[in-house]
Amino acid sequence: MTEIDPSTMWIVIAGLAFGSFGLRFVFIGLVGDRPLPDWLLRHLRYTAVAILPALIAPLVIWPQATGGQPDVPRMSAAAVALAAGYWSKNVLVAIFSGAGTLYGLLYLLG
Repeated sequence: MTEIDPSTMWIVIAGLAFGSFGLRFVFIGLVGDRPLPDWLLRHLRYTAVAILPALIAPLVIWPQATGGQPDVPRMSAAAVALAAGYWSKNVLVAIFSGAGTLYGLLYLLG
């Protein structure tokens, strides 16, 4: 493993801290007391809907557990979770149905 210079590490930590503070300050400190425009509120409403699939999709398509090869249990679990979420409009139903499908198929096929 490569040794990381402590000064480089602290520069990265400080940069991330300032960047994180800056992003929060823009929304809370600068525009926190003013109403946001309707067009911005409309776009912010879809943030979670865009981020969650972006976090999950690589884990389904290129799972580390199979060496990056797609497999039936993960694809099936994703399809069941998507269908359950669409049908029920409930996040917990989607999560538990996908998890149940994944673990059930891993048990049956493994």
